[in-house]
Amino acid sequence: MIKPESIFENILFTTVRIEASLPPNNPITGTGFVFKYVKKDKQYLFVVTNKHVIKNSIKGKLTFNQSDGEKPILGKVFTIEYSNFESQWIGHSQDDIDVAIMPFAPVLNELSNRGIQIFFRSVTPDLIPSDKLLREDIDAVEDIVFVGYPCGIYDRGNLLPVVRRGITATPISIDFERKPKFLIDASIFPGSSGSPVFLCNIGSYSPKGKGLLVGSRIFFLGVVASVFIRKDWNTIELIDIPTGKIPVVSTTQMVDLGIVYKSIVIKELIEEFLKTRGEI
Repeated sequence: MIKPESIFENILFTTVRIEASLPPNNPITGTGFVFKYVKKDKQYLFVVTNKHVIKNSIKGKLTFNQSDGEKPILGKVFTIEYSNFESQWIGHSQDDIDVAIMPFAPVLNELSNRGIQIFFRSVTPDLIPSDKLLREDIDAVEDIVFVGYPCGIYDRGNLLPVVRRGITATPISIDFERKPKFLIDASIFPGSSGSPVFLCNIGSYSPKGKGLLVGSRIFFLGVVASVFIRKDWNTIELIDIPTGKIPVVSTTQMVDLGIVYKSIVIKELIEEFLKTRGEI
């Protein structure tokens, strides 16, 4: 048993393992995470991933640990199954922004009516760094962690994801190629699509130009979407992170540079969706 208390323990339970089926019967896997949007006295829950993870999918599954009401029951899983899986998601209106959301509260209400409790933690808007913080405190290079299911690897006995480390490879405060994204230097593999990315300092940290401070800080920076590859030894290409096992020839290598769409994109997409429903 584990009752999440620390920053890292809570991060472990934000993610969702996504399984999708493409026609005729091609299974793929990816990562999602639960995001809680708060507006005044209302709260809205969404699952977030990449558009390419669920594209053309006809069926899908989200898997969680069950809960005893206070903590997760590790290894006792509950799988939520969907038909017409792609239609459950709302993609960003810009084709080149690879982010999608799915309303989650209706599913939780149905499970509650059936007496089923699942355990998860949600990423919240207060973890999104403000423009002021980005300008004044967060440096051009920062330590990051991201959580998910690379190459389908996870703790199958306890349904726990894998945590990876890296650094920011371009400044978070600047839009890479004038789009709401930045680069990270980290090992990114199939299955990592949709992983949440956090700036995470435990014990001490150094705000930009202000010396070493004692304490901890965590910010939600965005969602992993794409990875650069080196092909034929002399060309660099950007591809969506594969969602399943693919054959790779010896002349193709991942460069360990990934695209992360900024957390503000998720917030804006949710607000656009809620406005269409007259919620805000």
